[in-house]
Amino acid sequence: MTHRQVLEALSGLLLGMFVSILAGTVVSTSLPLIIADLGGDQAAFTWVVTATLLATTVSTPIWGKLADLFDRKLLLQLALSVFVLGSALAGFSQDPSTLIGFRVLQGLGAGGLAALSQIVMADIISPRERGKYAGLFGGVMAVGTVGGPLLGGVVTDAFGWRWNFFIALPVALLAIVLLQRTLHLPKRARRRVSIDYLGFVLISGGVSLLLVWVTLAGSSFEWASATSFTMVAGALALLVAAVFVELRSPDPMIPMTMFRDRTFTLSVVASLAVGVAMFGTAVFLSQYMQLARGATPTQSGLLTIPMMAGVLIASSVFGSLISRTGRWKAVMVTGSGLTIAGLLLLSFLHYDTPFWYVGGAMFVLGSGVGMVMQNLVLVVQNAIEVRNLGVATSAVTFFRSLGGTIGVSVLGAVLGHRVSTDLGANIAALPVDQQLVAAQTLASGTIPHISALPEFLRVPVEAAYGTGVGTVFLCAVPLAVISLVAIVFLPRIPLGTRTAQQRLADGDRPAESDAVVHPEEPTHADDPVHTDGPVDGTRATTQVPAGVAADAAARGDEATPAGRTAGGA
Repeated sequence: MTHRQVLEALSGLLLGMFVSILAGTVVSTSLPLIIADLGGDQAAFTWVVTATLLATTVSTPIWGKLADLFDRKLLLQLALSVFVLGSALAGFSQDPSTLIGFRVLQGLGAGGLAALSQIVMADIISPRERGKYAGLFGGVMAVGTVGGPLLGGVVTDAFGWRWNFFIALPVALLAIVLLQRTLHLPKRARRRVSIDYLGFVLISGGVSLLLVWVTLAGSSFEWASATSFTMVAGALALLVAAVFVELRSPDPMIPMTMFRDRTFTLSVVASLAVGVAMFGTAVFLSQYMQLARGATPTQSGLLTIPMMAGVLIASSVFGSLISRTGRWKAVMVTGSGLTIAGLLLLSFLHYDTPFWYVGGAMFVLGSGVGMVMQNLVLVVQNAIEVRNLGVATSAVTFFRSLGGTIGVSVLGAVLGHRVSTDLGANIAALPVDQQLVAAQTLASGTIPHISALPEFLRVPVEAAYGTGVGTVFLCAVPLAVISLVAIVFLPRIPLGTRTAQQRLADGDRPAESDAVVHPEEPTHADDPVHTDGPVDGTRATTQVPAGVAADAAARGDEATPAGRTAGGA
């Protein structure tokens, strides 16, 4: 495909991604206000976020498996429709429970969009060329993530928070039409459909039970209690049973053999930590801005711009650099280091931290996430067999969502405990008459409207949330360190120059066997043939005798390295 054809094919895909990001982020700045209006507490706030992530996490491998079996374009449109339907219904919520239910439906569609967009990209763009288009995806992510909270704040202040769930409908309809008109995927050979229903039930049940335990422990029951032990034991039993079923299934939901690939396994480990950094920061930074700094939803959206600017700039600049040089590992190691630095800087947050410091720390963290997040998927798609492309892509996205879901749940519990402890100590320092008023004001346990609090109570509440959010970021640092270690040990497999469909047509040969031959510079008898270097991304040179190369090219022989080079070229 030419550059123009690729851009046309990506137009509907990018708009669909923009809608999904916009519908997810547009409520982030107004979520504290939404929960307060619906009478929810900190647990409800966490569950509204967790419900979407949980549904996204559980459904992602299912969408990935379906992508290997059915029409990917139709699945993409279906996922977008489900997502928008869930968003629209959420606008009619009357209490936290109904909002959580509709957010689950929203998450089911989001799981499909997250996995399928990456899979479709691999179909039409080679790993080596994909970096130059990463800027487009980074731009869409940045505009949706920055513009969403800002737009959500303006809409909330002007029309009310319910309109946050409705504004994506016309854009989504346009995206579905545009996908139909512009995205033309190559026809794939038909496969006999075989869905591993038992594996799906066991994986979904085990992951869901684990996440429900993480969310409820510490609030509904103690961490060390009979209920906790029962839920953990049940979740582990279901997941162990899932492994046995997947090992014996003829067409497993998540092929266990993929974990033999070191690139895939280490990318999964790194994705868990990236998920915490990506989802956790978005959730808790909005709470910090509104509950610790007294910002309105609109101001909260503006104040998070440095984070998304870091994502946009890093993904665009370093994506182009990877396409030009083929070197990806140094970029990802640097990004992991920046992620650790950003989290450490944000761990010092207080209710009166200077905004220039907060903005700088968010920019550092955003840059790190932008350099790592998309490239983890790229590295896996480059190394894995094409027949497992959908499953592998969705698996990386699945574990990223899983890390984010567990991270938000655990960190939400940490925040609730820290806020409760600090708030009690802060109120105890007030005069007795003010303590009585504070007790009556905060008796419901719901998230307060900062602007409606008495003046003497605002600083104790803001101070509690300020230090609480700082503690949350400190708790995320060890996971970021694990991500760095995993990326350091990733094998340096050079990026391939063929799309997934081309690799499939060539017998699903691995990316490292790609030949790089420029059409305008034909290979002559005595010229060296260049192939991607095996270790550092440089080009290794191999002399191919004229007769061997010609004979191998004539018969399509791939039995020897020389034959592979000529045939691949």
